Amino acid sequence: MKSTNSTKWNTNLLSARQINVANADKAAGKFRRYKIIFAPQKFYACEVMMEEQGIFGDVTTDEWSFYLLPLDDDIISMELPEFFRDNFLAGDQRWVRTAGSALHLLHSLYGPFSKLYGIGRCSKMAYESWREQVEEGEQKARIAEIGKVFLIDRDVDFVTPLCSQVVYEGLVDDIFRIKCGCVEFGPDVSSSDKSIKVMLNSQDKVFSEIRNEHFSNVFGFLSQKARNLQTAYDKRQGMDIKQMKTFVAEELKGLKQEHRLLSLHIGASESIMKKKTKQDFQELLKTEHSLLEGFEIRESISFIEEHINRQVSMVESLRLLCLLSITENGLLPKDYRSLKAQYLQSYGVDHLLTFANLRQLGLLVEQQQGETLTVMESKVGKLVNDKTAGKLTDAFSSLAKKSNFRALSRKLSLVPKSDAEYDLRVPRDMAYIFSGAYVPLSCKLIEQVLERDGWTGLEEVARLLNGHEFAVTGSSGADLKVRNDAQRIILVMFLGGCTFSEISALRFLGRERGYKFIVVTTAITNSSRLIEALLDNRV
Repeated sequence: MKSTNSTKWNTNLLSARQINVANADKAAGKFRRYKIIFAPQKFYACEVMMEEQGIFGDVTTDEWSFYLLPLDDDIISMELPEFFRDNFLAGDQRWVRTAGSALHLLHSLYGPFSKLYGIGRCSKMAYESWREQVEEGEQKARIAEIGKVFLIDRDVDFVTPLCSQVVYEGLVDDIFRIKCGCVEFGPDVSSSDKSIKVMLNSQDKVFSEIRNEHFSNVFGFLSQKARNLQTAYDKRQGMDIKQMKTFVAEELKGLKQEHRLLSLHIGASESIMKKKTKQDFQELLKTEHSLLEGFEIRESISFIEEHINRQVSMVESLRLLCLLSITENGLLPKDYRSLKAQYLQSYGVDHLLTFANLRQLGLLVEQQQGETLTVMESKVGKLVNDKTAGKLTDAFSSLAKKSNFRALSRKLSLVPKSDAEYDLRVPRDMAYIFSGAYVPLSCKLIEQVLERDGWTGLEEVARLLNGHEFAVTGSSGADLKVRNDAQRIILVMFLGGCTFSEISALRFLGRERGYKFIVVTTAITNSSRLIEALLDNRV
């Protein structure tokens, strides 16, 4: 009698190893039933591969439509880190439909959106995919619980994820890597002989109060928290039996939990402090701020060269090169050749393909002699105003890959004037997330569009960002039934990933303007993940 076993694979792409397992079993005369589960969706290419390898009839397939993973009250992740490279570098648009489906799921759960704004080619396609699904599906009358939706492509703002994070949650992510809202602290943090996994969300009372704080404020807060905790423990002194019983039943468990969390975050802060000091973090921040402001560029280049020649970090060196290129709208030919040669000498010539990837995305480019394509595009656009001109503009934009950071910085006041010292304890704007040096472009765009209820007055900004902006009404006023506070709830979807710094900035903006921001992202990213996604050292 033949025994039958069942094997499940949860995968996006069928690997050679999995195919080999099935074929090896067949060759050995083992009869098994295989079930392949594709998450979040099944692609036709996988069925073709199964057929080519001769296992199509031996397996059954299913699809786990996994779109959204709530990480916290205001953060939802699609957990698709591959979205960024696949879509923006490889031009693979398979995940656009997934993004549209995620938006459709939110729409079906929380009712119609009053208005949708977006910028970026991918955002426009995700919106169109969502509209198709809405039209194909059954229309149900629901009370709207979310007011407005903003879609933004990651390549609209590369500067923000390339900057060093200095808010507590961002630093924890940079140092310890937060995965699906969970972080693993090593023995140096846990003060024990083993690592410990911790969920980082608003349920952690200590973390919820420091997550959005500039790191310079964290130790002061933790010290005060420790004193308050000790005072709460000291209340036991002089209690009678009845009071002690009440204290143990109602307060002691919570105090012990808070004490454990406080100890972990103090340990994490000390670990962050040691590692950042070791890497000359203050000098690094000074260089970044100079690049953002456009001052002392030669000194900044010298710092980057030293960073490369000392082989401090392959990823960090690339990050600084990209930040230099974007803020300067490309490197001078002699600087580009020199820095590229030094990098390849330090880290290996097999990274030539990495430079090709960075150039393709416009992250690390050489300035062209003579008139730029962006200027030519502008002149053509003024002379001709029809569909042909629009297509020509798109063509030029795709070729130019210019960041236009300086012009955008002036128009949107991204770099605050340094007339007075910036008080990080009482921040006055979103720039606090970068020590007062820079307001994140992505968040500034969202603020401006919400203020203007569209792109009116931001036409030049949209042009500098290569266009693809849109603003549409979700439902007519007569059909839309809105919950009283729904208009103050804003859903922001980042396609290609967002950083914890951007989330902190939006939380600050929400407190200042009376909004409640809910962030939906394809994945949580940071400077290291962004660069690592583009590394290619195949020869």
